[in-house]
Formats: sequence, C-alpha cells, structure tokens
Amino acid sequence: MNKILLILQREYLTRVRKKSFWITTLLTPILITAIYAIPALLFFAGSDQKTVEIIDESGLFQQRFKNGKDYQFAFKKTPLTKAKTDLKSSKVAALVFIPRDIIDHPNGLQIFSEKNVSLSLENDIESIVQNEVRNQRLKRAGIDTQVIEDNRVNVNAETYSLEEGEEKSSHAGVAMGLGYVVSILLYFIVFISGSQVMNGVIEEKSNRIVEVIVSSVRPSELMLGKILGVGLVGLTQFLLWIVLTVSISSVTSTLLKSKLEAKAKTELSSKASQQQVEAAVKQMSEAGPGSKVMGLMDSMGTLPWVKILSLFLFYYLGGYLFYSSLFAAVGSAVESPQEGQQLIFPVTIPLIISMMLMNFVVNEPDSKVAFWASIIPFTSPINMMARVPFGVEWWELGLSMVLLVVGFVFTTWLASRIYRVGILMYGKKVTLKELSKWVFYKA
Repeated sequence: MNKILLILQREYLTRVRKKSFWITTLLTPILITAIYAIPALLFFAGSDQKTVEIIDESGLFQQRFKNGKDYQFAFKKTPLTKAKTDLKSSKVAALVFIPRDIIDHPNGLQIFSEKNVSLSLENDIESIVQNEVRNQRLKRAGIDTQVIEDNRVNVNAETYSLEEGEEKSSHAGVAMGLGYVVSILLYFIVFISGSQVMNGVIEEKSNRIVEVIVSSVRPSELMLGKILGVGLVGLTQFLLWIVLTVSISSVTSTLLKSKLEAKAKTELSSKASQQQVEAAVKQMSEAGPGSKVMGLMDSMGTLPWVKILSLFLFYYLGGYLFYSSLFAAVGSAVESPQEGQQLIFPVTIPLIISMMLMNFVVNEPDSKVAFWASIIPFTSPINMMARVPFGVEWWELGLSMVLLVVGFVFTTWLASRIYRVGILMYGKKVTLKELSKWVFYKA
C-alpha cells in the first residue's frame, strides 16, 4: 500500500507542478465567465449611433421607424438618383427606398449602402415594412388589425415535476442542455485522462525507466498508483474549476449589476426614486443580451445541484477507473504512441457508442434504450449523467453504481494481467490475440 501511495504522489506532483496544468486551470473559468460577461459589457459600452436615410414614396412609414440606441432614421424627399449619388459624402449607414406601390409589390423594397449593410439592420427594416404591408392589406380586406393584435398571445407553460410527492419547478430545455454538457464533459475528461495514463506508460517503457521501477514494486502496484495519481490530478483540476468559476462569476455578476444601476441612474433624472431605478434596471436587464441567460440561470437554480455534482464525481471516478486501466494495458503492450493509436481503437468504441446513444437519451430519458445505456458499465458513466437532470429512480442509480464498481474492479484486474507481461515486452508487434494470451500467463 505504501508503494502505491509513493507512486500516486509522484504522478500527482509531477503533473500538478507543470505550468500547463495551472494555465489550463486558470484560463478555463475565465473563458466560461467571458461567454456571458463580454456580451453584457458590449451592451454597456454601446456603439456610435448611425443614421439611416429613408425615401418613402408611399407615405405609410413615417411613424413606423423608431430611433434606437444604434440607429436613427431620417426621412428625405429627394429623388432616389440624387440620394444615391450623395450616399458616399453623407456618411449615412444605409439608404432605404420604399416605392409608392409597396403594398402591391412588397419585393420593391431596396436598401443601398457604401459597404455591405449589417444583417441585423436589414432584418429590422424588412420586419417593419413587412408588418405594415400586412396591416394595410388587412385593412383593404375590411379586417380590423387591432382585433388581431389584441388576440395575439404567447403561451408559456410553467412545468413542474412531482418527485416524492413534492411539487418542484422544472425546465425541460435546461435539463436537456445540462445533460448534454455533463455527458460531453465526462467523455473528454475520461478520454484525455486515459490517454495521459497510456502515454505515461509508453514513455516510461520506451526510456527503460520501468525496468528500474519494477525491481522495487510489483507491476500491478505501479499501474494502480499511476492510474490513481492521474485521476487525482483530474479531480483536483475539476474542483478548482468549480471554485474559481463560482468566485469569478459572482464578482462579475456584482460588477455588471452595479454598471446596470449606474446606467439606469444616468438615463433617469437625478431626482428619481430607488423604486424607479430598480424598475429601470429590471427593464434594461430584460431588454439586454443577457435576458435569456438570466432566465436560464433562474431555471438552473431549481435543479438538485448537490445530487448532480455528487453523482458527477462518482461517475467521473468510476468511468475513469474503468477505462484508464484499459488504456494502461494498451500502453504497456506497445512501444510508441503511433502503435498505441492502432491498438486503442477497440477500447474507444464503447466511448464512441456512448456519445451516439447520448443524443437519444437526452431526448427520451425514460426509454428502455436510455435505461440500459445508463446501466451497462461500458456506457453508464456518460449516459446516466445525461439522465440525472431529468430525474432518475434511486434503485436505477443504485444498480448502475454497483455494476460500474464491479466493472472497473474487473477491468483493473484484467488490465493488470496484461500490464505485468507487456511492461517488460520489447521488439514484438502485439495483436489482440496475443493480449488475450497474456491474461492467462502464470506469474
């Protein structure tokens, strides 16, 4: 046991002391925070207001184009040819021409600009003209457009899950998104960590360092210490990601909220009350680019995070131990990474199948396929985590966890049988048939 701990300590400290470990650990939370912080900061920074000139021959759109923070609209009565000639010198963002017969010929709308017009501006102009053309056609047909607008409603259902007789708010979109994220994260962590174990074994074998090491420890102890050491590095990095991401996100959210309040106070009068400021902040947050993110964050707050994180740690460790032992066995059987890539394909097939099944599992989490995919040890680490956000029966979780423990105990034993022979085998091209023979060699 002491020898295993010494090998574990060596593997752990060697990797944790590398600059690449700390660079990745520190950059990942910053990048995660930047995904939502940068759009919000750009919203506060704003942009220079640009002018869009409109020639409206129909006379129907004077009140339809409203100035915003990005664009202001100016109506002109000059001929189109002259307006196009003056376009370069006038420094306007775009020139919009609405013909007299726009109601009968809606495709007659034209937009001119010195360079390509932005897609958002083009869509906004088309939407305004389209709505007004529709309204005018409805009026011509004797249909009251106000009645239609009054009866235009959006239905947003509040969804609830009844777990253990308790009513809890739920959100299928959030559960599906979280299922995708944790499953993909598990896939990459297991695959990358397993590859690190394999490459470490190959490096020690090619440098003949392993011959010195196995003179003091048993091959099975060496393999187990290496697997546990690399796994502990991944676990350390994951826990640091959680702590740093939560800390950085909390500080960033506080700063963004203060900026939002300052912007609201600037736009309101100095005599505005605190209630008016709070109302303005709420309105701006709902209109800003982070409104959907805030809605998702509220929905994610209803999820059982303690349960999800606990199960994630278990399935990370279980999946890692299950596959890394097989990666170590492959590393012991080859002498170069190139040979390892050829021999590792059978090991990666279950991981690939897991990813293929994951797309079906998040869409049908209670189906028989999802059940068996989350129970069989080869696919359960990824697919059970895809089901957890939707809610899984405790007996299913228990069965899956027991089988995964049995599975990684078996694969570790199997890999150790191959490892003890392959670690000292040189100059021989290994096949799967040869590996199967190593399992039954006597010590």
